[in-house]
Amino acid sequence: MTKEELKLQALAYHRDGKPGKITVNASKPCDTGAELALAYTPGVAQPCLEIKEKPESVWEYTSRGNLVAVVSDGTAVLGLGNIGPEAGLPVMEGKAVLFKRFADIDSIPLCLGKVFNEKGRSDAAKIIETVERLEPTFGGINLEDIGAPACFEIEQTLKKRMNIPVFHDDQHGTAIISLAAILNALKLTGRKIEECRFVVNGAGAAGISCSRFYVTAGAKRENFILCDSKGVIHKGRTDLNPEKAEFAADTDARTLADAMKGADIFLGFSAPNCVTAEMVKSMAPSPIIFAMANPVPEIFPDVALAAGAAIVGTGRSDYPNQINNVLGFPGIFRGALDVRARDINEAMKLAASAALAELATEAVPADVKAQLAEAYPDDAKAGMFDGEDGKININCVIPKPFDPRVVPRVARYVAEAAMKSGVARLEIGDLDAYEKSVADRVRK
Repeated sequence: MTKEELKLQALAYHRDGKPGKITVNASKPCDTGAELALAYTPGVAQPCLEIKEKPESVWEYTSRGNLVAVVSDGTAVLGLGNIGPEAGLPVMEGKAVLFKRFADIDSIPLCLGKVFNEKGRSDAAKIIETVERLEPTFGGINLEDIGAPACFEIEQTLKKRMNIPVFHDDQHGTAIISLAAILNALKLTGRKIEECRFVVNGAGAAGISCSRFYVTAGAKRENFILCDSKGVIHKGRTDLNPEKAEFAADTDARTLADAMKGADIFLGFSAPNCVTAEMVKSMAPSPIIFAMANPVPEIFPDVALAAGAAIVGTGRSDYPNQINNVLGFPGIFRGALDVRARDINEAMKLAASAALAELATEAVPADVKAQLAEAYPDDAKAGMFDGEDGKININCVIPKPFDPRVVPRVARYVAEAAMKSGVARLEIGDLDAYEKSVADRVRK
């Protein structure tokens, strides 16, 4: 398909029929006068009075417990940049589609206007004030495509002020999925995370948050070199914001090429084609490459593999080892909502990574293999799903998004971590039964 054909097809997909991608459907019948009297006046007064007397019963009588707000200001949309809230709305609608399709979670896209500073960038205080006021309606907040560095302050402040989960997917989603891939890549290449040297190209929301998360998982901060558009983030630079300064390295390296010499792992959140075969050859033996610029990665997999890379992943669906956030947020919010969590904390995020890494080591059951073959026919023909239990396929170090085991397993691990870390309001006694119930709920 040519770019022009894709453009026309995508525009028609969003325009034809009902414009957009989402709609609102009632969950209760309203076809008779009696049902109307229950849905609205006078019957609706009864749950209102119950909630007034017992505020916690809002979870029993409303849809709040399965409702997430997808909030953006349009300042850092996909690979498109600062395109504004109206232009970002199709992406937020798409996120709502994914919540529903993969985890049966209802979500509302909320693109915020008039929350910008004089330079047209995110005004953290305005966004914080706006989102904080949404708490009575929603069970969770998914922040999306908000530019750095404001996104850090926004999420951190809202997590402190709100009593429901607040999760910036651009920061943590990529971190969770990529860590799962890294954990299995380390097994395949015989490495330990605490001994690995990391090079991270791109020091925005994703690059900073991923680096922090890898440190939480056992990597050593002193083993990181981060690069931005000006080169290596080193201690001699005076133009660093607090987040970048946190990773300022004591190094003589000044360019990305300098930084990659001897490195074990490269992660890209940056620009197309900025990594060369020569850079890969300069890394440690059997290096691990996750080049996640989209749609054009920092280096294409065939080039990286020919240069000696052991395992390569991208953000694209047409190459192996896709780092796709849909592997994370549906199951994470499913588990958080089901135990009525007050937060999505580090323990829950690490649990999500562990769930994904574990699934990739398991043999694929016949019924799941059939579903994956339908969703990914070329991969099935190549034998990608034929691995033995406990053996990781170098072309499948993380599961595929349409693997029906993903959301139930992630939800289970996240719910369990929420209970163990003390942020759950509800307890789930039988986690095996819970995982099965989620699988039944999201089965299509």
